[in-house]
Amino acid sequence: MRYDLNLLPVFVVLMEERNVTRAAERLGITQPALSNALNRLRETLRDPLFVRERYGIRPTELAQEIAPAIAEALAKLDDVVLGQQEFDPGTAERLFTIAPNDYVEFVLVPAIVARLRDVAPGIRLRLTPFGSDLSETGILSGTTAMALGRPVDPPDNLVVQHLMNDGLACVLRADHPEIGDSISREEYERLKHVNMLPPGRLRAGLFQSLEKQGLKREVAVSVTHFLSIPELIAVTDYCTTLPTLICRRLALDPRLKVLPAPVDLGTFPVEMAWHVRYRNDPAHRWLRGLIVDVARDLSRSDSTLS
Repeated sequence: MRYDLNLLPVFVVLMEERNVTRAAERLGITQPALSNALNRLRETLRDPLFVRERYGIRPTELAQEIAPAIAEALAKLDDVVLGQQEFDPGTAERLFTIAPNDYVEFVLVPAIVARLRDVAPGIRLRLTPFGSDLSETGILSGTTAMALGRPVDPPDNLVVQHLMNDGLACVLRADHPEIGDSISREEYERLKHVNMLPPGRLRAGLFQSLEKQGLKREVAVSVTHFLSIPELIAVTDYCTTLPTLICRRLALDPRLKVLPAPVDLGTFPVEMAWHVRYRNDPAHRWLRGLIVDVARDLSRSDSTLS
């Protein structure tokens, strides 16, 4: 029996997105073209594969049964084909989907994009949410090139590489009426705090560090993105505890000041994870190297807080 291998990536993306519109956008095709491909898949496999629901599509039992085998087969094909290709970053045209957590998107992604602009202007990035579940990012199937942050319990088909460590510091408004050039344990515990509440290990890491040091906080506001914190701190007498590399950015704001934490809160790791299917892909390998270089340069830069 003859069948079209081009239909298999369509199946994988539909399994991950569970939504025809989003799947078509990821594949770069129209919805009618995707529907046509899905109909051909149904004819080939003699099964509906996906059933429409109110908010998307649901895979049939057969679709769930064959999905791991199809994903594994595509990974092996990519490993063979991509490993034979040459890669010239100066002339290459390629789109990479990456899943950074909020911290990486704020700290690392701008530096990565700037480096790409200089050495590989044809390489484009598409960012997808890191989330709290690796399966949501597409990294487990390999449709997302890499996840950047701190993967939780990565499976065997992911390679995890350490990029750097970062610490924690405090940010307050520059003309704070109670806090001068340093902050004591007593002052820290007396102040109200703005808390960053992202999914994943970063939140747990800070909470655990505070608990380990016996340091208490009265949280007045919890937010879901770093970008909202400077405005909150600038107009209140609140304090926030954030990664050092983010604090360096905020230190440039004349309304704010950055101070060392009253106790040593330790460090947390930043990691990069990718599917084993990309181990021999020259373009992916090159991009990994660029990200490693960017992370190294950031972590080696002056860490003195002003």
